[in-house]
Amino acid sequence: MSFLQLDSLAKTYPDGTEAVRGVDLCCQRGELIVLLGPSGCGKTTTLRMVAGLEKPSAGRILLEGVDMASWPPQRRDVGFVFQFYALYPHLTVRENVSFPLGNRALSADAQAQLVEAMAERLGIEALLDRYPRQLSGGDQQRVSLARAMVRKPRLYLMDEPLGTLDADLRLAMRELIRDQQLRDGVTTLYVTHDQEEAMSLADRVVVMEGGTIRQSARAAEVYADPADLFVAHFIGSPGMNFAQGEVRDGAFRAEEFVWPLEGAWPPGALTLGIRPEYVRLASEGALRGEVLVEEYMGSCRYVHVDTPCGRWVLRSEEETGSQPGEQVGIELEADGVRLFDGQSGRRIQ
Repeated sequence: MSFLQLDSLAKTYPDGTEAVRGVDLCCQRGELIVLLGPSGCGKTTTLRMVAGLEKPSAGRILLEGVDMASWPPQRRDVGFVFQFYALYPHLTVRENVSFPLGNRALSADAQAQLVEAMAERLGIEALLDRYPRQLSGGDQQRVSLARAMVRKPRLYLMDEPLGTLDADLRLAMRELIRDQQLRDGVTTLYVTHDQEEAMSLADRVVVMEGGTIRQSARAAEVYADPADLFVAHFIGSPGMNFAQGEVRDGAFRAEEFVWPLEGAWPPGALTLGIRPEYVRLASEGALRGEVLVEEYMGSCRYVHVDTPCGRWVLRSEEETGSQPGEQVGIELEADGVRLFDGQSGRRIQ
């Protein structure tokens, strides 16, 4: 039995907006699941329904087999971390962190010990007697995490907790969150639109779009074997290169681009996709185009090429010497080619 199960979970607002459309998701004990997707995809609404802050229009939320969809938030035993800290400004850090312990049958000394231990783990012991207005954004988020974690709830729910922090601090906080989650072994649902955050943190990435789950898998699988065209385009920066064409005479054909197919393929619409690292410039190639620009990114270069199939991006670890306006050939590594149904967009191979 799954520790947390979302069964046909849906949310429709009074104006008819369908924010979540029949989400099915199983989470195991101690697993860190990242809900990833663009704004408006339903990930935060899903999280808020699990927290009890939104009432589902349909479906069940099962925690250890018990449906808690109708329970108020205080019964759910979850630790919620928001994007915008949500600290009590009139309370000190110590009082903010200890607040969730107020309804526990614990002595004042026991509460103080828990607060001190959590503060030490998160590196905020020197801040306990300060007020939120006296803290930096990163320190405020540490306090917010401490408050959510101090009572060791059954679930951690985190909604874009690092969204307002700068890049260096985001990296440090990601490491801290993962370390604490592994140490406590608490099942965690984490919402973000940041791919790097999702890939580095998650035991499993759940890609959402339009209120539905497009793919649920480990980060490496989502990247290498996307379930459909949306995932292939959304995951990766830049996303996959695509060529829309058809199967004819045992090959994929799109404009002047011909790619041989193994085995028997029925005629029909097909989309070929390949990530930039599997594409190379060559004097000749399966596809030709005109160089638009070469971007230097430090560790690599991205070459943008205008082809009959649209703009393609190639990744190179070395300087290519290509110049804007130059006609070039494009070579594809067969291992990187992915094929998608031309109608549904689902990956075939």
